[in-house]
Amino acid sequence: MTSAPPADLAGWRHVYSGKVRDLYVPADTADDAAPAHLLVVASDRVSAFDHVLSPGIPDKGVLLTTLSLWWFDQLAGADGGRGIPNHLAADHVLAGDVLAGDDAVELIPDAVRGRAMLVRSLDMQPIECVVRGYLTGSGWAEYRTSGTVCGIPLPEGLNDGDRLPEPLYTPAWKAPMGEHDENITFERSVEIVGAGTATALRDLSLEIYRRAAAIAEARGLILADTKFEFGFDAQGVLTLADEVLTSDSSRYWDAESWRTGTTPAERMASFDKQIVRDWLTANWDKQGEPPALPSEIVERTRERYAELLRLLTS
Repeated sequence: MTSAPPADLAGWRHVYSGKVRDLYVPADTADDAAPAHLLVVASDRVSAFDHVLSPGIPDKGVLLTTLSLWWFDQLAGADGGRGIPNHLAADHVLAGDVLAGDDAVELIPDAVRGRAMLVRSLDMQPIECVVRGYLTGSGWAEYRTSGTVCGIPLPEGLNDGDRLPEPLYTPAWKAPMGEHDENITFERSVEIVGAGTATALRDLSLEIYRRAAAIAEARGLILADTKFEFGFDAQGVLTLADEVLTSDSSRYWDAESWRTGTTPAERMASFDKQIVRDWLTANWDKQGEPPALPSEIVERTRERYAELLRLLTS
């Protein structure tokens, strides 16, 4: 991994970095105390196949944060559905990264404004909640071998990019930094977090996917698959966290290409980091450190991220 260290932010203390995001707490937070707020900063780092790549994608942090804020707003009830609780602090509003009130607006430092979210502290669950509406990626590879996706049997005769009879919930265990996430069965998720929580994670993930897929479809897009993360707030409410329905956490396809294309490449014109995955697959054997991304791949990826934001929000 070759990337710049997390920024030093006045009034904040860096406590953790994931593959693409950095987490801060207020600088005066005692080591044994729950922070009043957390600052989640989206970097321009890009990851694929559980590796952080070099170089990053310019403006990626801003594009993904803006899209997450838009989706949090839609899922809060703007689309007419029931409100899905999310981790944004109460005074975080949709207008970019603006906070209501003269004092609150200064909580996000200028250095990360536009790519940071002020959020509540949650008891995060160690399950990555993956929902697949279409057969592709690792699911397609498994289906060709065994007729299953994450061990779930599927009908015969499906092709790459086909819509599944029903969306599939295929959870994964969130591995520590530097290790690979592990696909698990629903039954294994029950063993990890308990039956009640595992069921709630599955049901809420499927509900969000169906609502988001309908919103995307109305804008000429297919939400092929996505992943969510959740935590419990101080009142025990299961709460949507981290990023949501971004180009990094989801596969988006052009709906018209999917309907009219005759090959997988034509059918699955994507608005996500599939460009990066495809280039790595063709130029790296997945052994050792991945090669640096060419400038053309970096720019095309940025363009696709920006185009998705435009198509969804305009």
